Amino acid sequence: MDLILAIKVIIMGIVEGLTEFLPISSTGHLILAGSLLDFTGETQKVFEIVIQAGAIFAVCWEYRKKIASVLLGLGSDTKARMFALKLLIAFLPAAVLGMLFSKSIKAHLFAPVPVAMAFIIGGLIILWVERRQDGKPALDDSKARIQSVDDMTIADAVKVGLAQAFALVPGTSRSGATIIGGMLFGLSRKAATEFSFFLAIPTLLGATVYSLYKARNELSMADLPMFGLGSVAAFISAFFCVRWLLRYISSHDFRVFAWYRIAFGIMILITAYTGVINWVD
Repeated sequence: MDLILAIKVIIMGIVEGLTEFLPISSTGHLILAGSLLDFTGETQKVFEIVIQAGAIFAVCWEYRKKIASVLLGLGSDTKARMFALKLLIAFLPAAVLGMLFSKSIKAHLFAPVPVAMAFIIGGLIILWVERRQDGKPALDDSKARIQSVDDMTIADAVKVGLAQAFALVPGTSRSGATIIGGMLFGLSRKAATEFSFFLAIPTLLGATVYSLYKARNELSMADLPMFGLGSVAAFISAFFCVRWLLRYISSHDFRVFAWYRIAFGIMILITAYTGVINWVD
């Protein structure tokens, strides 16, 4: 792997890590970065999915004690089994619908206008959710029905899982759908954010394994250094992003991300119309 390619791989990994857990859609940003860096092609598409594993390992490290307690308690701890069951239930809608409709989604929705509209509509929904209490930002989570991920019910898990399924639409943002959906369903800002992190583990690892399996005949051992370097870059940037986001939500709402999404959606329309960026490459 030459130096230029290594720099491109590192940049793509950083973009993945910084955008995966924010409600701004990592897919759109990876398309933009890939186009600007001339980092496109079938192998590169697989790369963009595989490096999600690096970002997920950052979450695993941040919540290693919680994850270890759940895994060790599966055989004897009812609370651990319930938490694992809620993750599984929340994971299933996106997994099943993704396998059934991924080809149709790519064929019909992976185009500039649908992606831009997903960005803009998602931004408007965030603004609405943040202002749903008497027209004021809902920073006070003390009255939220669910204060901790352990307090969630099976029904809550189903609702968040269905919300995550909307992220199959390009530009929606998996983290945005789960966090904002969770808040809408009664979770506190912190609980919704943390459950989004935990739910990302089976969702993105599953997508990584599935993508590697589908592309097994197109990949070679020569691709491993590129995938490895990109995953490390994604891990490091995601690690800092996760910690920053947890601090951020303690005193801020998500409106800044909403306006960013709206601006990004408008940019997609402009750059696609002018031909500056190929958003379906």
